[in-house]
Amino acid sequence: MCGLVCTNYHILQEHVDLHLEESCFQQGMDRVQCSSDRELAHQLQQEEDRKRKSEESRQEQEEFQKLQRQYGLDNSGGYKHQQLRHMEIEVNRGRMHPSEFHSRKADMLESIAIGIDDGKTKTSGIIEALHRYYQNTATDVRCVWLSTVVDHFHSSFGDKGWGCGYRNFQMLLSSLLKNDVYGDCLKGMSVPCIPKIQSMIEDAWNEGFDPQGASQLNNKLQGTKAWIGACEIYTLLTSLKVKCRIIDFHKSTGPSGTHPRLFEWILNYYSSEREGNPKVVCTSKPPIYLQHQGHSRTIIGIEERKNRTLCLLIFDPGCPSREMQKLLRQDIEASSLRQLRKSVGNLKHKQYQIVAVEGVLSPEEKLARKQASQVFTAEKIP
Repeated sequence: MCGLVCTNYHILQEHVDLHLEESCFQQGMDRVQCSSDRELAHQLQQEEDRKRKSEESRQEQEEFQKLQRQYGLDNSGGYKHQQLRHMEIEVNRGRMHPSEFHSRKADMLESIAIGIDDGKTKTSGIIEALHRYYQNTATDVRCVWLSTVVDHFHSSFGDKGWGCGYRNFQMLLSSLLKNDVYGDCLKGMSVPCIPKIQSMIEDAWNEGFDPQGASQLNNKLQGTKAWIGACEIYTLLTSLKVKCRIIDFHKSTGPSGTHPRLFEWILNYYSSEREGNPKVVCTSKPPIYLQHQGHSRTIIGIEERKNRTLCLLIFDPGCPSREMQKLLRQDIEASSLRQLRKSVGNLKHKQYQIVAVEGVLSPEEKLARKQASQVFTAEKIP
């Protein structure tokens, strides 16, 4: 215990007891220190957990806000606010005279008040121009099927970045309004402006269509920049008693991520009306709404080349009028059609959805489809 040499027993005993007391005291101190270390470690761990959870919560909130901004649900205003803001910037930069600002503002407010699109982004006559082109030129095409007459609408500054779904609905509706088959269910309608389309979709939700989709968009579109997709297009058309199908090409069916089954479906949709052996077939079929991640477009026909390959003809709302009007020239150049033509190799998104119009619904069929939309499911190919 120590090097002390002692001949007196009692003194030795007391000295040993002192050593033992000191040892017990040290052990107690060690236990106290150990307990203190454990408590400190526990506190540090709790603090670390709090910091980690706080950081995770902050990141989740940032991601949520990013998604809200991306899909127009961040309460930053809608079509009217965005259009006015852009025009104010143009005035401040000297690119727009104040008198033009007030004139365009008045036109916009009038369009919104009556609910009809002002037609400033519309290009008409392209289907007719394509008919002439294919009839007289396009020697590499064996046959082409074109939809019924359809106007092209491109996005304006008021809906830039989020309005493609609405513009494609305008294209589709412009075709249906020229088709006598849909005269009764669309009676008295004109092509609506974007705020009016938002109101029409809200009306369909209030009627009971697609409650899950309505909930995801907070049951509100007016005054927002919320994106719409195939489900909202289907819902709106069905509420108007227009019979349509929504089909999900949910995975690639060809090499390198391609979708040949999509092209085959489109060909079957349009080619059912070919009689005889004409090169150009002007069908009675409306255009088709095409959706993929982040964008939507409108299919207005399909080519079959002499080498048997297929090529879709597509209107893109992102293409401005000045480009679309090149197609109205008497001498259309093949290069001008590049913006329309999409081969199998051009469509490689993971998933595509289409909405195809097939006629008119009876009141009973409309009710049945409204009930079916309580749990929304699309046809899947394959």
